[in-house]
Amino acid sequence: MQFYQKRNFGTIVSDTFTFFKENGKNYFKNYIFINGLLLILMVAIFVFGYRELFSQILGSNTAGQSYYFEAYFAENGVMLIIVSLLVFMLFMLVTMVSYSYPILYLKRLSETGNKNIKADELLRDLKNGSGRFLILFLGLIFIVTPLAAIVIGFSYVLVLLLIGVPLLILAMPTLMNVVNFLMFDYLHTRKGFFESLSYALRSQFSYQNTNEKSPFWKYWGSTLIMYLIIQIIMSVFTAIPMVILIGTMYTTQQAGGVQENPFAGTLGILFFLIYGVAILGSFLLMNFMFVSSGLQYYDSRTDLHRKVGFTEIDTIGTNAG
Repeated sequence: MQFYQKRNFGTIVSDTFTFFKENGKNYFKNYIFINGLLLILMVAIFVFGYRELFSQILGSNTAGQSYYFEAYFAENGVMLIIVSLLVFMLFMLVTMVSYSYPILYLKRLSETGNKNIKADELLRDLKNGSGRFLILFLGLIFIVTPLAAIVIGFSYVLVLLLIGVPLLILAMPTLMNVVNFLMFDYLHTRKGFFESLSYALRSQFSYQNTNEKSPFWKYWGSTLIMYLIIQIIMSVFTAIPMVILIGTMYTTQQAGGVQENPFAGTLGILFFLIYGVAILGSFLLMNFMFVSSGLQYYDSRTDLHRKVGFTEIDTIGTNAG
């Protein structure tokens, strides 16, 4: 697959699946090797750390004894805080590795053409770029996230005036593209954070140094389609435990007419295990979004399209000679 080339809307979507058809085995093998333990640990803490908390919340509410939960929180506050901090730190670490991995994988594959990428090569790339990764994610947290929150919040306010709904539909995929383009550009080049952020914003609306028509709609459309595909797949996993929970809440009662706690016993374990699988699945499926964004980024780099074209011409000339 040639990475640095022009793609239309349909090609971006189809080439995303073609990428995983050609490289999926190697891609996910390395992904699980690098990120698998962190993901499993995070899910385990979520399942076993928060199961009791939700059990107490729902159990006290269904029995009409909210003071039980207050007492539970008072007695276990330190444990809950520790679990929350562990989940947050693991989530940030997993997010950093998960977001960086597809970018580094595509970068190495596009530069070397080697489809048998080793995990130690990617780990070396992660180690060598650790300083830039830290700057990138600090910038995302303290600069990009507040600005994105303002845009989304403003759109939600406008929902009351009806124009906010189409604005949200336009804004969400665009914001996702800006963030992904920022990460791709920052980790593919030696630019500074703000320079890459500027490129990520400008490239959504126009090709740089060319007079070609705006790529906005094909970037927006392909991201929206990929997002919808991922959400449809994930809804299968999240709908099952929700249906079980709601069905149990309305059909199962204790003696005396007091509703049982749906999080108690085997059902509670099953409920959280399914959600744990859903969390794992969401991280895995988001790789399709990142690869799609990567193909969009390579489409935007028209400066490298010309270099690829010249290289192919030189190769033809050499072979002819």
